[in-house]
Amino acid sequence: MKPLCLTLLTLTGAAGWLFGQRFNRQIGQNDPPKTEVVIARWRYTAMGKYRGTGWSHNYPSSDSHFVQVLGESTLIDVNSRSYRIVDLGSPEVFRYPFAVVSEPGELALTPEEVENLRQYIDRGGFVLMDDFDGEPDLSVIRHTLKLAFPDRELETLTLDDPVFHNFFVIDRLNVVAPYVVGGDPVFYALRNSKGKIGLIAAYNNDLENFWDYIDDGRYPLKPSVEGFRLGINFMIYAMSH
Repeated sequence: MKPLCLTLLTLTGAAGWLFGQRFNRQIGQNDPPKTEVVIARWRYTAMGKYRGTGWSHNYPSSDSHFVQVLGESTLIDVNSRSYRIVDLGSPEVFRYPFAVVSEPGELALTPEEVENLRQYIDRGGFVLMDDFDGEPDLSVIRHTLKLAFPDRELETLTLDDPVFHNFFVIDRLNVVAPYVVGGDPVFYALRNSKGKIGLIAAYNNDLENFWDYIDDGRYPLKPSVEGFRLGINFMIYAMSH
């Protein structure tokens, strides 16, 4: 098995410079291999908070690093290229059981995107909304989810929820608090029509930053590791419920 540290250095040196939104360059699509799971990064209609590019924040290095660690920590068949950009308004969304939505505080979904969001979750898909903080962002998410699920509310997850104990045992939920803005992190959940968690919104949090910068020392090791552990637990939940 290739050492993770060498893999991550290679990934950042190549993919980060070729595609990374953080370098203000054109965002390139990835053609993933046929692995057991491919992570979908949803591209959605935005209100323009980040000129409509919030969906791409930390891409592609956070995606590559996450699936790399996922494959090395579990028996799930993935590799460092098991990710893809997917338009939320496209039928393609239903091909991928796990989706990441970055900067959901700028969501301004079309009716087609709202309908796909509703169907995706109720068909058993899992969505991680990440990288948002403050009441204005949370209000946008609540409004958007009400459009898709007028009969449901976000609920606050507590540490005793099984999603935090299904693979790694997560012993605290605010380990990243000193390194993000907006206040203490809160994990909200929306359940699908069968009562299972279909969406987790990581409020006052930024797991993708921790995935992205794991190899350059921007954050201390423990919160970075916890970011991966949380993401892997969410993936295990998505694949087993």
